Amino acid sequence: MTQALFGCTLALKVIPNAPRDEVAGWLGETLKVKLHAPALEGRANAALVGFLADHLALPRRAIALAHGAKSRQKFVRIDGLTLTEVRRRLDYQG
Repeated sequence: MTQALFGCTLALKVIPNAPRDEVAGWLGETLKVKLHAPALEGRANAALVGFLADHLALPRRAIALAHGAKSRQKFVRIDGLTLTEVRRRLDYQG
């Protein structure tokens, strides 16, 4: 995870085809997220952005996939929140 002036980058491990969408916890500095959406035609990536936007109380446009579009290991760019605030909101929700 890295932090910039007006946002941060979050490392994730995404598990598609899960029974439900949920934060599964932290693996060191990596957030593990389970998504119901399949890893097909970008559906899991779109679901991930929506899931994070809902949990972080941000618009979808504030979250962008930075790396790992076809991998379970992903990095997302989150605008408008510090890394500390992202972690606090996800720990509270998850």
